[in-house]
Amino acid sequence: MTRIKRGYIARRRIKKFRLFASSFLNAHSRLTRTITQQKIRALVSSDRDRNNKKRKFRSLWITRINAVIREEGVSYSYKNFIYAQYKIQLLINRKILAQIAILNRNFFYMIFNEIRKEADLKEYIRIN
Repeated sequence: MTRIKRGYIARRRIKKFRLFASSFLNAHSRLTRTITQQKIRALVSSDRDRNNKKRKFRSLWITRINAVIREEGVSYSYKNFIYAQYKIQLLINRKILAQIAILNRNFFYMIFNEIRKEADLKEYIRIN
């Protein structure tokens, strides 16, 4: 049998892996098998951390809203605020509420008082 030289396709694939792993340290950027393993690991980590980032930002928004609410009313909490907001069907997402709470606190207090007033009124009507 005649000798078959490996074509350019395998070299091209390995070259692509090496470009991806060029910032990795030591053998992780030099050995082909290790590069492929590290590439898989890096992609899995990036996928996981993308979801963690969303989770952390949501908790940050909740913390900011809760801090501003507790400054205004001692007996009021984030949980009651969100519940009252859904009860009167005013759907502003947490990201926007957190930005309003930081940038324009007076406007946030206006929203907060309206939600509280509407929720108390609906509760009063439901009881009577």
